Amino acid sequence: MSSTQPFLVYRDRIGAPSEVSFLRRQYVGFTRLHPVWTGRVMLPNADQVGAHRLRLGGDGPLGSARRLLFRQFGVVPPIGIPNLAPVLHAQFARGGALALPMARALGMRLLVTLHAGEVSKQKNWHRTVLARRWPDLVREAARFVCVSAAVADIAAARGAPADKLTVLPIGVEIAPDPPPAMPPQAHLFVGRFVEKKGISVLAAAIRHLRTAGDTTPVTFIGDGPLRPLLEQLSHDVSGVTLTGWLQPEAVRARMTSAYALLVPSVVANDGDAEGLPSVIPEAMAQACPVIGSDQGGIAEAIHHQETGLLVAPGDPVVLAAAMRQMAQDAALRTRLQAAGFREASAHLNAHVQSKKLENLLLAI
Repeated sequence: MSSTQPFLVYRDRIGAPSEVSFLRRQYVGFTRLHPVWTGRVMLPNADQVGAHRLRLGGDGPLGSARRLLFRQFGVVPPIGIPNLAPVLHAQFARGGALALPMARALGMRLLVTLHAGEVSKQKNWHRTVLARRWPDLVREAARFVCVSAAVADIAAARGAPADKLTVLPIGVEIAPDPPPAMPPQAHLFVGRFVEKKGISVLAAAIRHLRTAGDTTPVTFIGDGPLRPLLEQLSHDVSGVTLTGWLQPEAVRARMTSAYALLVPSVVANDGDAEGLPSVIPEAMAQACPVIGSDQGGIAEAIHHQETGLLVAPGDPVVLAAAMRQMAQDAALRTRLQAAGFREASAHLNAHVQSKKLENLLLAI
């Protein structure tokens, strides 16, 4: 680590369980720079993103005051890290807006990774720090890295110039060979229980399957505001399990014994939409077939009937049919498992994607 140069990565709240894996993977291939995670809030899982972390403003009452001044007025507290590279990488659009005064104060070029919902969700653009600072951010940021072409389209519609947009999906760490095939146990959902993840669509699909006599189990890993809907589902029908959040290695183990990973995402009523859900390359790396909605970054990663199955978003009957097909057709599963692993190895390798990000940071 001593041979690499530190640089700042800004994420306002560091350690959200749904984020730590894909945020960490952006830097696994770095050999010349190493990230120092900087933010206002350190959550219990913050240590999982990386060893080098800095809570902005420090601890104690003075730290709280400094963080308040930073958030409200862009007053940057002392950083105190020597030999920083003159580039700052902000995660999410709001993170870019918050980090803009820091980049100015420290004389750093600013690169912002856009993940999707933060630029598509309507409420983020009304009387927020993002709305206030977005014009300046568009003008002053050196580059916006978008996790899918769909995200780049949204950013462009918000005024980001084409020459500042780079599409760079986040990869996944992939073994040289696929994991040993395991007897399938259940369909699998991994993620936050929120509207854009298609939770209500999936619940309706499961009810449809049970009515038709299909009892294939479905396991939900994650949590969120729609948990009561799934708890009710688990009481009403058989074979529905909610595990809460699990550690990454436990999630990977569930993927190796799944009929399919289910990604039935929709565009939420407030405009919240997917970029490229990180669970898709994670599943492909475990040779787990994917059933996903035919939209946005999902359709960029999954090729229908080649590396997975795509279904019309918001249609529980079509989703149920795909789930039934995947559970009953072992030859289809085997073919998609192998093709998905090859696709992830070739185009979503975290070390390759991470090296591209490092080169981009060094170039700006």
